[in-house]
Amino acid sequence: MTSVIKILILILLVNINLFAQEYLLSKLKFADSLFSAEKYFDAITEYKRLLFFDSTNQFSFDANFRIGLCYKEGAKFDEALKYFVFAEVNSRNPQQIFESKIYQVRINILRRSVLRAEKILNELENDLRFIDYQEEVTYWRAWNKIFSDDWEAAAQLFSEINETYLANLCLNTYENLYSVDFAKYSSMVLPGLGQFYTGEYLNGILSLSWNILSAYLTISAFNAERVLDGIVTANLLWFRFYRGNFQNAEKFANAKNISITNQSLLFLQNDFIGLKP
Repeated sequence: MTSVIKILILILLVNINLFAQEYLLSKLKFADSLFSAEKYFDAITEYKRLLFFDSTNQFSFDANFRIGLCYKEGAKFDEALKYFVFAEVNSRNPQQIFESKIYQVRINILRRSVLRAEKILNELENDLRFIDYQEEVTYWRAWNKIFSDDWEAAAQLFSEINETYLANLCLNTYENLYSVDFAKYSSMVLPGLGQFYTGEYLNGILSLSWNILSAYLTISAFNAERVLDGIVTANLLWFRFYRGNFQNAEKFANAKNISITNQSLLFLQNDFIGLKP
């Protein structure tokens, strides 16, 4: 009689466990259907409900990972990062750990937390469990270089893994950038030259003209032995135009570079068909 009771209890427990598992699976499928329908915040609610009822943490990785994806789609990057970390903690194998960490990298790239992204990529590169994933690590390292404004390094990294299209785009962007140092220091040597270099011709002519005029007035004052007028003109007029000249050249070069890089970033965001952060 006791054995029969034990068997019945065992059968009951198995059925309860199967029912619970079936219920959790149905919750996961329902949440996934909301995710597929791009109802991301409704999906988050269902995934969190799944986590609440999943006492054995059987679906912890899947739910946390998908919550991270939902928040990413909604541009809630801080929340997304948190749930990808939760997914990593609840990973059951190296593949899941790698996926969680890569998405942490992608979120950090979007947040322009490039140093944090670089640190995670270094960890993945030095972990022997992920020796077969090094090409993917390099791919995201190149993207991280883009968001670090290091287009030359990005081009080199994409070339290493035969991502020719992205390598050429990055190289072309780098080659179109203006040298901020050249713009600044050339204007120190010859006022207006930095502005001519960046295509700001009218500003360059004005800078050169004002500096020539200021120099003429200063030198004329000293030649006429009007020393005080010469000092005042040199300090208040010539020096002001001279300093403003190379500061403007530096500003123009930076502004041009921002415009060039923004064009490339907009193209990558809207027109590039491929894997991106």
